[in-house]
Amino acid sequence: MPEVLKAPLVVEFPFTRSLGPVQSAFLTGLRERVVLGVKTGDGRTLVPPVEYDPVTSEEIRNLVEVAPTGTVTTWAWNHAPRRGQPLDTPFAWVMVKLDGADTSFLHALDASGPDAVYTGMRVRIRWAEERSGAITDIACFEPYDNLETPELAGHDGQFEDMVTGIVAPARLDYTYSPGRAQSGYINALSDRRIVGERCPSCRKVYVPPRGACPTCGVATVEEVEVGPGGTVTTYCIVNIKAKNLDIEVPYVYGHIALDGADLALHGRIGGIPYDQVRMGLRVEPVWTDGGRYPDHYRPTGEPDADYETYKELV
Repeated sequence: MPEVLKAPLVVEFPFTRSLGPVQSAFLTGLRERVVLGVKTGDGRTLVPPVEYDPVTSEEIRNLVEVAPTGTVTTWAWNHAPRRGQPLDTPFAWVMVKLDGADTSFLHALDASGPDAVYTGMRVRIRWAEERSGAITDIACFEPYDNLETPELAGHDGQFEDMVTGIVAPARLDYTYSPGRAQSGYINALSDRRIVGERCPSCRKVYVPPRGACPTCGVATVEEVEVGPGGTVTTYCIVNIKAKNLDIEVPYVYGHIALDGADLALHGRIGGIPYDQVRMGLRVEPVWTDGGRYPDHYRPTGEPDADYETYKELV
C-alpha cells in the first residue's frame, strides 16, 4: 500500500462586523472597566446584552450596569491551553453569573487547580492592562473571597469614542489526511501526471479521486491517467485580491474537464487575457517549479471544443 499523506493545515481569516448600539455600548464599557447588561420587559438583566428579547423578540435598549463580581454556575478544567486562549497555564472554563445579572456567560478562571474550583464559587473580573473594546478586555476571572457586591456608579452606557466595529480573527489548526485515493493523486502530481479512479459500476472516472463513486456508492481502486489537456466548461473572473496570493486582479478561475475525466476540476487560467477566456477553450497545465502541482492552465491553441462534448460536465 502506498503511504497515506498527512500535513498540518491552517484555515484563517479575519471576520469584520459592525456593532449595533447595544453591543457597541457593551464593548466600549469593557474598555472603560464597566460591565453592562440589558433589562428586558419582565425585569430580567441579560449579560452579555442582546438587542432583542429572546422570549418575546421585542427590541430592548435599556442598558444597566452590573458588578464585576459574580458566582460560578458551572465549570470545566482545561489542563492543556491552546494557542490564543485567555491563559497559557491550565485554567478553568467557567460560566459566571455576575451580581445583578440573571444570565451567565463563559470566560476563563485563573485557579491553582481543579480542586480549587467549585460551583457557587465567588469570582471577580481581572481586567486586561491594555483594553481596546473587546471581550478580551476581561483578561480572566479570579477567586474573590468577599460576598459583598462592589458599589456601582449606575452607568447608562454613554461613552466618548464609542467602539462601532470589531475585527475577530477566525483560525482553525488541524492535521489533514487526504486518504488513500487522494494521496495517490498528489503523489502522481509530483511526476507531472494527473490521475483519477474509475468506478467499477458506472465506469465514470473521477478526478481528483474520492476513493468511492458518489453516484453508485461503491469503492474505486482502478487508477486512470487523464489529460494533460482539457476543456474549460465554465469559469469566473476574480476582481478581489486575496491576502497572501501574489496574483494581480482580474484573473480567471475555471472548471476544467481533463481529457478522459468525467468530473471537472478547478484551476486558474493564464496565458490569455481574462476577457478572452470562454467555455470550450482547450487548455493544458503549466507546472510549478519542481512539478508538484499545476500553477495554472494555458490555451493549447487547438480549436474550441464543441459544447455537446462537455455539456454534461458544466
